[in-house]
Amino acid sequence: MTTVPTDTGVGPLLRGWRERRRISQLDLALRADSSARHISFVETGRARPSEDMVLRLAEHLDVPVRERNALLVVAGYAPRYAQTPLGDPALAPLREGLDRLLAGYEPYPALVLDGTYTVVAANRGMALLMEGVSPELLAPPLNAMRVTLHPDGLAPRIVNLDQWRADLLAQMERQIALVRSPELRALYDEVAAYPVPRRAGGGPAGADRERAAPFALPMVIEHRGRVLSFLSSIATFNTPMDVTVAELAIETFLPADRETAAHLHAHLS
Repeated sequence: MTTVPTDTGVGPLLRGWRERRRISQLDLALRADSSARHISFVETGRARPSEDMVLRLAEHLDVPVRERNALLVVAGYAPRYAQTPLGDPALAPLREGLDRLLAGYEPYPALVLDGTYTVVAANRGMALLMEGVSPELLAPPLNAMRVTLHPDGLAPRIVNLDQWRADLLAQMERQIALVRSPELRALYDEVAAYPVPRRAGGGPAGADRERAAPFALPMVIEHRGRVLSFLSSIATFNTPMDVTVAELAIETFLPADRETAAHLHAHLS
């Protein structure tokens, strides 16, 4: 599937990516072993780029793999990158490796997400944090943004919800600017409209108990009467050659203090 209109023309689309990356025509030409004149002709439609040129420019503009397929289609070429279902036998080694990685990270929480924040795998540490989440939100396909921000999800227990919510929504906005996915836009509109849970004192969740780490924004969450603090890290695959693999992200939650680490070890020993 492509996510850019097929009647736009590859030149304006490439120019849009170049401007988004804040690269001049000359800089792009030098990186792609071309000339600023040829880049200009491509962007204005005076020259039709070869398949190799489309891919070369997309690489130097760091265009997501799905969007590279879209550029090729608009330019009149066949898509280059496959989109293999995660359940396909060909990806079995990848799935097994991810499962080992998640298990090895226990007792700390970790999960694997696709391009629309659907959870495709998670470990026991993540399941522990999701205790008390509404069963409706945990039914497949489980979506990390819904589970985190919904009033029946983790949101009422996130101490610094205002900060964490703003960070998640900003992350989604950056992704939407890159991939222009209708599904992602619909998800953003949905979760951004969720009401912010109120605490017994009348203020929004986290208004009076926010804790900050000096080196990164933590997710501070209540669990079984304890306040836990986590730093989130997201990893993706280098040089992916498949759309599905390119859009997978491994998110891990590292304890931000010794108390959090001890709590997890005590409950998942």
